[in-house]
Amino acid sequence: MRIGWMVLAAVALSGVAASAAAPSLVSSLAGRYSRHFKNGLVSGERYQSDDVVEIVPVDAGHAYLRLSLQFYNGHSCGLWGIARAERDELVYREPVAKQVGDKPCTISIRRRGDQLSWTDGNGSCSAYCGARGSLTDGGLPWASRRKIAYLPRLRGSSEYHDAMSEWRSGATGR
Repeated sequence: MRIGWMVLAAVALSGVAASAAAPSLVSSLAGRYSRHFKNGLVSGERYQSDDVVEIVPVDAGHAYLRLSLQFYNGHSCGLWGIARAERDELVYREPVAKQVGDKPCTISIRRRGDQLSWTDGNGSCSAYCGARGSLTDGGLPWASRRKIAYLPRLRGSSEYHDAMSEWRSGATGR
């Protein structure tokens, strides 16, 4: 009987140790993801573009998220805010819709195989994009993930300060 309890206690403790050692979703997604590619204009002119996603832990359950995505003919998407860890994804919920009559933007980000992927599901974040841009079903290569070497500059940016102010005010559903 005593051995049974000892085995049960050892199994329980190993589970606690394993879960304590497992990285949080926020830290497992943290980093800078990017893609450099040839883009174009309707005139036929070609140029280089970069898509960038930054994820910076704020605490164990929240991360600063910034997407800067480029599309054909100079269109882009730009979105930033504090996302909350929910199950296996980070979710940003806009507190109030950017445009009157729209639904508030909700975007989720997760690892899906060899991609960091995101979607706004129903196009709720279209106000953050130009005519040819979209935050629906996008992704960047997981292999492009890098540690953010410019954290002091990022944390000093107006985007980061705006996101933190919005989050601290409780507007994004802490």
